[in-house]
Amino acid sequence: MNGGTVLLVVAKAPVAGRVKTRLTPRFSAEQAAALAAAALADTLAAGLAVGAGRRVVVLDGAPGAWLPAGYEVVPQVAGGLDVRLAAAFEGCAGPALLVGMDTPQVTAELLAAPFGPGGWDGCDAWFGPAADGGFWALGLADPAHAGLLRGVPMSTDRTGAVQRARLVEAGLRVRDLPVLRDVDTPADAAEVAGLAPHTRFARTFRTLRASVPAPAGPAVEAAR
Repeated sequence: MNGGTVLLVVAKAPVAGRVKTRLTPRFSAEQAAALAAAALADTLAAGLAVGAGRRVVVLDGAPGAWLPAGYEVVPQVAGGLDVRLAAAFEGCAGPALLVGMDTPQVTAELLAAPFGPGGWDGCDAWFGPAADGGFWALGLADPAHAGLLRGVPMSTDRTGAVQRARLVEAGLRVRDLPVLRDVDTPADAAEVAGLAPHTRFARTFRTLRASVPAPAGPAVEAAR
């Protein structure tokens, strides 16, 4: 294994009212936080199963009982998401792969390539596109390239395309990871839970869904 590669998990502490707000009002703020906690737990568990040199949670908020042994915590810097992601890479001394907490279907197998033998041979960057147009993973062989994130418009349906184009235009050799769907909306949550039924996220989703009245109809769900 390439023990020098750092795993960076960018996360927000799963506190009611501060995470997964787009899951409301279908779910309460407390239920949305429970789904966020489950997604984060799944992501961290996958990270423990790869041979990373370091595992770091780049955190907005305070660590809690959800944090497993094997991870260190560094606070996110102030600024927009592009600035915070760039700073996370700049805290590393060598290759790093950054992932978010919104893809609980991620597995050690999906993450394995950048941490395996030859993971960075002939490769300067890894890119994991998200189905909504963003990206769920980004790896850089050299943290000096972190500046390529600054100025990228985040949370749009063009974020991934813009970010990948900047990597290529800078002359970086990019390898792609599979497309994954972020959990942002109730529809996302239902699809991801169905795709990965054995995850903590899916179990939590099924439990909570059973306690939440179904929406009145397609028009109501679309409006949410």
